[in-house]
Amino acid sequence: MPLPKPPHKKGDLLAAADYDVPAAPRAQRRSSKAAAAADTAALVALQLHDAAAGVGAAPAAAAATARSRGHDGATAALLSPKPAAARAPAPAPAPRARKPRGDGPAKLFVLDTNVLMHDPMSLFRFDEHDVFLPMITLEELDNHKKGMSEVARNARQVSRELDQLASFTDKAGRFDAKAGIALAATGHREAGGKLFFQTTLFDIKLPDGLPQGKADNQILGVVQSLREQQPGREVVLVSKDINMRVKARALGLAAEDYFNDKTLEDGDLLYTGVLALPPDFWDRHGKTMESWQQGGHTYYRIAGPLVPALLINQFVYLEAPGVSPLYARVTEITGKTAVFKTLRDYGHGKNAVWGVTARNREQNFALNLLMDPECDFVTLAGTAGTGKTLMTLAAGLQQVLDERRYSEIIVTRVTVPVGEDIGFLPGDEQEKMGPWMGALDDNLEVLARSDGSAGEWGRAATNDLVRSKIRIKSLNFMRGRTFLAKYVIIDEAQNLTPKQMKTLITRAGPGTKIVCLGNLAQIDTPYLTEGSSGLTYAVDKFKGWPHGGHVTLARGERSRLADFASDVL
Repeated sequence: MPLPKPPHKKGDLLAAADYDVPAAPRAQRRSSKAAAAADTAALVALQLHDAAAGVGAAPAAAAATARSRGHDGATAALLSPKPAAARAPAPAPAPRARKPRGDGPAKLFVLDTNVLMHDPMSLFRFDEHDVFLPMITLEELDNHKKGMSEVARNARQVSRELDQLASFTDKAGRFDAKAGIALAATGHREAGGKLFFQTTLFDIKLPDGLPQGKADNQILGVVQSLREQQPGREVVLVSKDINMRVKARALGLAAEDYFNDKTLEDGDLLYTGVLALPPDFWDRHGKTMESWQQGGHTYYRIAGPLVPALLINQFVYLEAPGVSPLYARVTEITGKTAVFKTLRDYGHGKNAVWGVTARNREQNFALNLLMDPECDFVTLAGTAGTGKTLMTLAAGLQQVLDERRYSEIIVTRVTVPVGEDIGFLPGDEQEKMGPWMGALDDNLEVLARSDGSAGEWGRAATNDLVRSKIRIKSLNFMRGRTFLAKYVIIDEAQNLTPKQMKTLITRAGPGTKIVCLGNLAQIDTPYLTEGSSGLTYAVDKFKGWPHGGHVTLARGERSRLADFASDVL
């Protein structure tokens, strides 16, 4: 195939306004007969127009000359002289403004300090609505900016964002706080509103029972004054403090929680990673199904109404009376077809992982993910006693010591106490993290007892070898690290914030597998809920990724006492 000719002149540079201009509509293809008929009609209309207007026949003659020389209608139109108004370039259309989601004036959201310290980017999460910051909010931000905690870092980040916004001035070089600052000025185009600061002292009138010097009550007074000053506009207080929202509603003020940090409104809507096939699956999909065997697994290619509801690495099962059960995983989705791959049965003793076998359907699904070298990120959720830590640790030891797929196991977790803090712990990092890793020691004891033929000396030697391949790391020292060919276990991941979860997952280097374990019913971190937990965030963002998977374990296998306590308590 010959190469195209090189350009003989330099290209023109686009103006700044040209980047926002929408693309021109694509011209419709016409057949040669339709194009010839349209050109003939246009030529006749042009001749009639010229005759009626008293203009000379030069344009028609030029078009006729062009046709006699073999040119088409488009070339004839190009050769015809055009009026000056037609030759003038059309002005570039203005960029389209952001369409508001609702009718009426934009709302005015008054932010509490805890919202800014919870999400530093909350200023830009209110779409076309405006944001108001009371002066007491800025004072509280200044009081919390010192330290190395997550709250202090967020307070400093908010201060930097506010400083950048406050640096924008008008044409005269003045900072006009009363007119408001466009939140999109710093590049956050999703924010269409303005930022207002409190610049005057409001005449706050609160009930006598509320102390005037408390910060929360001052913010409530600001909200009440704004509502009186702007009666035609809805003024809403946004706070993470439940008691403050209750007081605001008791005073007749509109108050809301900050919902933008919640991945899901209801924890029951969380992706489970498992889908039960309908009983008539074979009847509806069996006619067009293709099947083949490869590498000890059976593959099924299906096409039908079920395909749009499937995700990559989602487990499907079919258990119906009179039909052989099917347990498979979705490995490929192409257009309107999907490919199922049957699973390895880890419930059988010959497929035991470090002496551990699956006791139920979900545990078998989880072991298939944990033992898959192509699956780099696994999340396991479930109530207490479902076997999350035991299966993960057994799969890690199998792949580190026997298969040599990873070099070592790294275990970490958030150090959030259930009760009162017992104070500082002595020793180095490994010794300080020891009391937090009681679940790890318990599961290692169970795995050591699984080998009954080794004897006392053999179990002791195995235990020493196992512990030499396990490293316990603190979450506080993870920033900037890179794990190469490691098997990383993040225990109690429900206590992580989305930002902490991102920090841990981005530590993974080549050949590293990360497994997150958690129970969303046992969140101990303040201000975290099932919808805003880092585990929920990771499950929702990674679903459908070809190298990640999730399983929600349903049935407990620890003991009958633990199962009954999980149900009734």
